[in-house]
Amino acid sequence: MNTSWHTLPRAAFDLETTGRDPQTAQIVTASVVLVNARNEVLQQHEWLAAPDVEIPAEATAIHGVSTEQARAEGQAPGAVAAELAAVLSGLFEAGIPVLAFNACYDFTVLDRECARHGLQAPEPMPVIDPYVMDKQADRYRRGKRTLSALCAHYGVELEHAHTSAADVMATLGVAAVLAERFEELRLPAPELHRAQVAWCAGQAESFQEYLRRRDPEAVVDGSWPLRSAPQPA
Repeated sequence: MNTSWHTLPRAAFDLETTGRDPQTAQIVTASVVLVNARNEVLQQHEWLAAPDVEIPAEATAIHGVSTEQARAEGQAPGAVAAELAAVLSGLFEAGIPVLAFNACYDFTVLDRECARHGLQAPEPMPVIDPYVMDKQADRYRRGKRTLSALCAHYGVELEHAHTSAADVMATLGVAAVLAERFEELRLPAPELHRAQVAWCAGQAESFQEYLRRRDPEAVVDGSWPLRSAPQPA
């Protein structure tokens, strides 16, 4: 019996936010899609939040949502975080893997958002991250490893990049191609999750060694799929 994650139901998750730092960024839009073994959509969830802070112009330029639009049309950020956490917790409790591109960003943002509003964040397990898998399976390939770059490399259609709705479908598509091309990625979801923890740590260690050729104090966090909260000074 084939129990590889890519032959079973799976979900994908993506956020667009107010900034690049996952410790401080707030959710602007969120999407979760659940598909069956044939990649047919079973459930689709979309949220627009009204963050507690202004959405910087550079963030709006990426995802297209302004502060004015978010405040006019969006839900309270605590309500979005609660609903999103409930959906993801239900998936994890059912043993359904959740795919997220550069998962440690999205799950860290959600974890910090939940903490700000006194909510319980989901325990992210099992998670599947095409970003980590691509770096492991084709580690010496030159070029960028953004979602857009991977879509171009693997022939996956991506329209309206940097919207959470488009990015979840692209994440599913890239992940499927990776599983088809690289046998080492065809594992049961919990086993693949554990492998990615080790792969991400190794990738971070290698990058840190590279950076320390110029900066002996450089530190690269290799935790995955969730970064620790910063300690108070």
